[in-house]
Amino acid sequence: MNWYLEVLKKYAVFGGRARRTEYWMFVLFNMIIGFVLGFVEGLIGGPGVIGMIYCLAVLIPGIAVSVRRLHDTNRSGWWLLIALVPLVGVIVLLVFMATDSTPGDNQFGPNPKTA
Repeated sequence: MNWYLEVLKKYAVFGGRARRTEYWMFVLFNMIIGFVLGFVEGLIGGPGVIGMIYCLAVLIPGIAVSVRRLHDTNRSGWWLLIALVPLVGVIVLLVFMATDSTPGDNQFGPNPKTA
């Protein structure tokens, strides 16, 4: 839960680097919260408004942590746009997000593993 809250504290910080753990824990908690919200809204027969509000609330932090994760692998945040390419783009982005960080400092800052 700490990793999730750290990402929310860095709401719109697009500079720096993010460890794999930070990124994947944020993704995991987003999926869990989305599932719970969808389940609760399904039980009460809601149209899904709460889930949409949650998605909009975490959109900017999600993009920010994704850009920082790409920085950790020594790639520009613009690589996030490759997800717009059908099928192949998502696979490439998934590989980038799962890749280990660049050892030592890179152009985006110091390695968060050693900090």
